[in-house]
Amino acid sequence: MADATTVDPPTETKSSKMPLIIGLVLLLAGGGGGFYATWSGMILNAESAEPAPEEKVRDAQPKVVFVPLDPITVSLPQQSQQKHLRFRAELEVPKEHASEVEAVLPRVVDVLNSYLRAIELRDIQDPSALTRLRAQMLRRVQVATGRDHVNDLLIMEFVLN
Repeated sequence: MADATTVDPPTETKSSKMPLIIGLVLLLAGGGGGFYATWSGMILNAESAEPAPEEKVRDAQPKVVFVPLDPITVSLPQQSQQKHLRFRAELEVPKEHASEVEAVLPRVVDVLNSYLRAIELRDIQDPSALTRLRAQMLRRVQVATGRDHVNDLLIMEFVLN
């Protein structure tokens, strides 16, 4: 006896793609909203109760004084085409230390004069030399005046002639 088994044809159920589309739209909307909130500063804002940068600059300006140094002229070696180096600078000093720095200006000029006479001509002619020379001179000035007495050395004139 042959059993007749009936095989039901497979029923195709179409799954809805609507949840996938809704999820994708919500993902894009959430990502765009998060980007805008971060970009505009609504969240993860780096600003706090600190004053704006413009206010910081305005507050910092009156707290320093610029102390001019006497111009220095240094003779260069005879084999060079240029004969002299003219150097003039100013020191950026906190107001509370201005009188102390002015009192030791002869020492500062002596330190700078000694340093400028000791450098070699090839050190001056290098295009990036001014940055290195400035850092070296600032370090020497800070040693002569005290580390917290001079903030910066501003080179006003550096001429080879």
